[in-house]
Amino acid sequence: MDPFHATTGPACPLMAANVDTDVIVRIQRLTDLEPDALGPYAFETWRYRPDGTPDPAFVLNRPPWTDATILLAGPNFGCGSSREGAVWALKAFGIRAIIAPSFGAIFYNNMFQNGMMPVVLPAPDIEALAGIARAQPDAPFQVDLQRQVVVPPNGTPLPFEVEARRREALLNGLDDLGLTLKRDAQITSFEGADRQARPWAHEPGA
Repeated sequence: MDPFHATTGPACPLMAANVDTDVIVRIQRLTDLEPDALGPYAFETWRYRPDGTPDPAFVLNRPPWTDATILLAGPNFGCGSSREGAVWALKAFGIRAIIAPSFGAIFYNNMFQNGMMPVVLPAPDIEALAGIARAQPDAPFQVDLQRQVVVPPNGTPLPFEVEARRREALLNGLDDLGLTLKRDAQITSFEGADRQARPWAHEPGA
């Protein structure tokens, strides 16, 4: 998994509430495409007109947000079905961090498992960030996991909370399996002691 320490770049204001995973990526795109090939299909039904040309009315089609690394979102972002492909599509597009008042629970977990940073901030703070992004679209924002802050162009950092275990995993590029393997010596020691204490439990077919 790619580690995440910080990302700096344009922050795209996509402030709609209840953006679900069906909108983020269509299920049909997950049948024959690798995760890193899904970027062109993120928000497909919003990004493209019926004839396949980009819709200039959609915010992610407007420079500089075509190169956004940060997404400012409304509440309950990533709700709906549990498809991990929604996270894959956004990452392949170039998004590394999403700032929202709340997330769909499974989508939130999937972000951590794929080296992306979900940031929960109060809605008024995100509205203020969106106002700055609209007024200064070229100005860089930063999401810094090391310091646990969002830094807008005005330089006033906004702190955010993240569970210590998840923070460690992202900083070190570890998914759940990777975190478990960090305890390999402890697991081996436990198994050895248990084999001594309960040999019958380790016999074939036990």
